[in-house]
Amino acid sequence: MQPLGGVPLVVRVAERVQGLGCMDTLVVATDSPEIAQVTERAGFRAILTAGTHETGTERVAEVAGRPEFRGFDIIVNVQGDEPFVPLAAVTGAIARAQGNDDVGSAAAPLDAADAADPARVKVVCDASGRALYFSRAPIPFVRDPGDRREGLYWQHLGVYACRRTALARWVSLRPTALETAERLEQLRALAHGITFGIAFLDAPVLPGIDTPDDLRRAEAYWQHSQGVTT
Repeated sequence: MQPLGGVPLVVRVAERVQGLGCMDTLVVATDSPEIAQVTERAGFRAILTAGTHETGTERVAEVAGRPEFRGFDIIVNVQGDEPFVPLAAVTGAIARAQGNDDVGSAAAPLDAADAADPARVKVVCDASGRALYFSRAPIPFVRDPGDRREGLYWQHLGVYACRRTALARWVSLRPTALETAERLEQLRALAHGITFGIAFLDAPVLPGIDTPDDLRRAEAYWQHSQGVTT
């Protein structure tokens, strides 16, 4: 509900996703009547879910399980703190899920100076672009302090395009020690063999809004993008 450009963040995210034009149906899934009311006033459909879900994936799975949505083979979860999610991240994630991956997601280049920020989740992948691990720590660990090679760090974006069967399996699994330690729900699925195909973006992107500093950065970017000067 924090404002971005004078409008609640969740509404900005819904506006962004709708503007990308790559979804058949857009729904805001929430357990908050206040958020549901705000998004519906803005012209978006909201569905109230149970308040017992521990992860956003569980919330999305509840909505995807409703009879009206069972005809959708790919369910895309864009986290509610990603108001600037790029089109390439969403379409790339969908393409990975339509291929040979259980879940598609996306990552953008991350400057080494930002790699230690725990709010920026990092991902390392194999040669085929499948995730090997996600972490809040700077991975990979660069042993040589003088190593300045580009392309070592990749920032994971809050976009998941899930095959229906993979989504159902994911939420049926018990939390793992790694998930609990890192506070990253994707590690539960990864630990049980659910594959994550990563679409790699060409340029860095703003991080999701997790901290007050993120919100200030996002507000400055928003004002600049709208041509507002102060």
